[in-house]
Amino acid sequence: MTHRSPLHALHEQAEALVAAYGPPVHEGEEPVGVVQTFGELEVEYAAIRKSCIILDTPHRATLEVRGSERLAFLNRMLTQELKDLGSWHARPSFWLNRKGRIDADLRVLALPDRILLDLDVHAADRTRAGLDAFIIADDVSVADLTDATARFALHGPTARTLLAEAADPASGSADVANLEPWRLTTLRLADAEIVVLRDDTAGEIGLELFVPAHAAVAAYRRLVEVGSDPGLTIDGSRPTTGHRVRLRPAGWLAYNIARIEAGTPLYNIDFGPESLPAESGILEQRVSFTKGCYLGQEIVARMHSRGKPKQKLVALLAELPPAPAARDRETGLPLQPVGGSPVFKKPADVPLDAWVPAESDRVGALTSATLAPMRGSAPICFAQVRTDHTEPGTQLVIAAEGYPLNVSVQPTLTFFSRATNA
Repeated sequence: MTHRSPLHALHEQAEALVAAYGPPVHEGEEPVGVVQTFGELEVEYAAIRKSCIILDTPHRATLEVRGSERLAFLNRMLTQELKDLGSWHARPSFWLNRKGRIDADLRVLALPDRILLDLDVHAADRTRAGLDAFIIADDVSVADLTDATARFALHGPTARTLLAEAADPASGSADVANLEPWRLTTLRLADAEIVVLRDDTAGEIGLELFVPAHAAVAAYRRLVEVGSDPGLTIDGSRPTTGHRVRLRPAGWLAYNIARIEAGTPLYNIDFGPESLPAESGILEQRVSFTKGCYLGQEIVARMHSRGKPKQKLVALLAELPPAPAARDRETGLPLQPVGGSPVFKKPADVPLDAWVPAESDRVGALTSATLAPMRGSAPICFAQVRTDHTEPGTQLVIAAEGYPLNVSVQPTLTFFSRATNA
């Protein structure tokens, strides 16, 4: 078994920079390769905000749940209320283990004849096996469709229009053009039926595509072909010469900037299999406190009644540093913090430039960090921080390439969003 993208050969031809996404999924395999950039990071990011990108996502897995009792079964297993989830709707949820830890962060997609579960590829095996173990007399089956399903996404304000234009005539293109958040549709693209979910994880319209693997190359090429428009530039103006691509292939690095700006934490990056739901920063979006029992509920309810976990994910906004030493010599941009760096609480009576942090001052660690173009290139971060230091407005300190930066805890995870997941 391998998890190489069906688009791998196209990426090689384009000389894309590809990096491993975590360890191998199975022993003896190569790690999943994810495109980082096609060589123009700034232009790829601009396309997310100005037009549209196409992003290959082979690090996502797809499970399929069938049977007449599929919805009732999943409602007993997952943290989200699902009993009223109608066809063509989707919801996010957690799959927990008996200790209340997050085994998977899921999108639950309800189609008329089946349910699809979208999750991180490293969580697929344990999720399928874990669900299987609870099927006793239920009319339910769970299958792993990861190898049979190519995954890529469109992010940007023109995503719906572009996909509607690329779809085969009379195949659901009108539904795509008006698709609302957490709604699904199907259409035909390159002579294959694909499932489309809207989830605005980059702060713009986001469309997640589930494509039969055998049709992935043709579907990808069709989207790029339709996205080529010689009449427009990246900012929407009409030049007298030149060629503009209103759909640009992009990589993880551009998307990562946009998803941090949009307040979208990711499983296995910002929280993971050792995290409790209350530590994830997205408890309210994933957990129902009014539904019946589910696996791990006692731990979740106990933590909720206590009012706070030991730590939780927060967003940090750094002050723009005035000192030249805190900026890149060539670009003039602020130095960028990196994930894994410590977060400190500085004594109030000690000036920042005279303070030497001690281990006792450490209150957390960064999980994701970037410079935010939509916030004047200020450093922004997600961090797991001890709960006593997570009130909005709390002043903390991080380091960017050794230079200390004052940061403040934000009221929400979101720094910027033109779209909505409401």
